[in-house]
Amino acid sequence: MYSTLWLLIPPLLLALYAQIKVSTAFNKYSKIKSSVGEPGYMFARRLLDSVGLYDVRIERTRGMLTDHYDPTQKVLRLSDSTYNSSSVAALGVVAHEAGHAIQHAKGYKPLVLRNISVPLANIGSNLSWIIFLVGLIFSAPFLVNAGIFLFIFVVLFSIITLPVEFNASKRAVKLLPMMGMSKSEVAAAQKVLNAAALTYVASALMAIAQLLRMVVLAGDRR
Repeated sequence: MYSTLWLLIPPLLLALYAQIKVSTAFNKYSKIKSSVGEPGYMFARRLLDSVGLYDVRIERTRGMLTDHYDPTQKVLRLSDSTYNSSSVAALGVVAHEAGHAIQHAKGYKPLVLRNISVPLANIGSNLSWIIFLVGLIFSAPFLVNAGIFLFIFVVLFSIITLPVEFNASKRAVKLLPMMGMSKSEVAAAQKVLNAAALTYVASALMAIAQLLRMVVLAGDRR
């Protein structure tokens, strides 16, 4: 088991680097107030209304950068760090999440595929390693293979997530100047979104590394 841990080192380092970049970029540009002058929740409402998404609700959720769009309830949830903030960083994050709402409204295929894969990814995330390790302990190839098969859904989900997140950021960058943000402010917001995108890349690489680790461990036991 321990001999394969080296496979996790590169994605772990990338994940650490990505988190530092996100924190640094957000903290830097959260100190710069946008010329738009609206708090996040008002900006979100105006942005959504501008593209005809009047039925998407806006709610506040606890936490730091826990912002997300819930397609099952058509709710855009803004975190404590963005809801009342009018900073360049906060409005960039808000626009990104609004980008997901627009994807949903337009039936953006990668998002549809990701939403469909959520149940299988959750099952794989919760059960794959348990089934896999039981299979190794009791020398049961069927369980080993079942664990690997389930974890493949986790990997696929993390890969599908990449175009969804990149596209949401691309939409945000196009929306921000339309909502009154200056070029320099858009460039600053884009730096925050680019840093956040790196976390999804790190997550995908971690999932792939975990799958490779499973395959190597299974091969060593045969």
